[in-house]
Amino acid sequence: MYLQPELIWSALSIAVFATAAVTDYFDGLIARRYGAKSNTGIFLDPLADKFLTFAGFICLPFINEQFAWWAIGLIFARDIFITIMRIFADKKGLQMNTSYSAKVKTAVQMGFLYVTLLIGVFVKTDIVVGDFSRYLLGTGIFGLLLYVVMLITVYTGVEYVMMNRKIFTRAVK
Repeated sequence: MYLQPELIWSALSIAVFATAAVTDYFDGLIARRYGAKSNTGIFLDPLADKFLTFAGFICLPFINEQFAWWAIGLIFARDIFITIMRIFADKKGLQMNTSYSAKVKTAVQMGFLYVTLLIGVFVKTDIVVGDFSRYLLGTGIFGLLLYVVMLITVYTGVEYVMMNRKIFTRAVK
């Protein structure tokens, strides 16, 4: 939807993205509050986050050339690797530990994507906010912010590996 040339589709895609992000947050909040956990939910919730963020990140280079494919690829690689780790842990009957920084990473990614994608919609308009959006994109600040998001993402990936290194060890009997 976002990549369609008509403004209405891009704008609607922002509403869909925001709704998905907000409902994901409340889903997690409700699950924690009422202790509603399942192995399926533990696996699918982060996977749904990845699909949502992947969809957003894929759109960035189409907004402006400052969004480097290699940085987006590194974010994808981290998330795919962590998903494979989860599958591997599940096969071994182990639970992966998560960290607060991983939750912060998801919030940072969602916030960055929402603002950046929204600016990408405004760029298509001939109103004052469109001029301001074009100015902001012209500064290159969002390309730098992508690198910050990438660094946070990679850091949390390394943290996951360190916290869950037991997954990679063989059980000695």
